[in-house]
Amino acid sequence: MKDLVQLVEPMIPALRRYARALLHDRAVADDLVQDCLERVISHWMQRRDAKDTRQWVFAILHNLAMRGLRQQSRRGLHLALEEMDEADMSTPAPQEHRVRHQELMRALDQLPEDQRSVLLLVSVEDMSYAEAAATLEIPIGTVMSRLARARQRIRAMMDGEIDMPSPTDTHPAKRTTLRRLK
Repeated sequence: MKDLVQLVEPMIPALRRYARALLHDRAVADDLVQDCLERVISHWMQRRDAKDTRQWVFAILHNLAMRGLRQQSRRGLHLALEEMDEADMSTPAPQEHRVRHQELMRALDQLPEDQRSVLLLVSVEDMSYAEAAATLEIPIGTVMSRLARARQRIRAMMDGEIDMPSPTDTHPAKRTTLRRLK
C-alpha cells in the first residue's frame, strides 16, 4: 500500500488538469478524479506492470470520463433556473487575452473526441507518444496522426480558416457527411 501512495499521489494534480480539460467543470472533474482514485485503490493488485502505473491510472480516468460523457449526451442538459446565479448569466469584459483563450477552448471543444484526448495527453500532460498510445490503447502511429490532425485543425480554426460556432450558439455545428458513390 505504501508504493500505491508514493506512485499515485504525485499524479493527482495532473489527473485533475486532464479531467478539467476534458469536462470543463471543476466539480465534475474533481468527482471524476475521486472515482478514478477509488478504482485505482480497489484494483491496485490487478495492474499488470509497475512501470506503466501512470498510463494505467490515466487510462482509468479517460475511460471513466468517456463513459460519463456518453451518459450525459444520452440524458441531455438539465439546469433549473433557480440553480443559476447572476455570474452565470453575465458576460466578462472582452479583453484580448480572454477572448483568445475562449476561442482556443471553443476550438478544442470542436475537435473530435479522439483527437482532443491525444492532444491533451501529449500537449498538456506532457506524455510521450508511447505513453499516450498505451493510455488510450491505440497504436503509436495513430497517436501521431491524430495529434497532427488536431494541431492542424486547431491552427486553422484559430486563424479563421474553419468556422467555429459563436459562444452564444447552443447547438454544435452540424457536420456534413460525405458518401462515396460508385
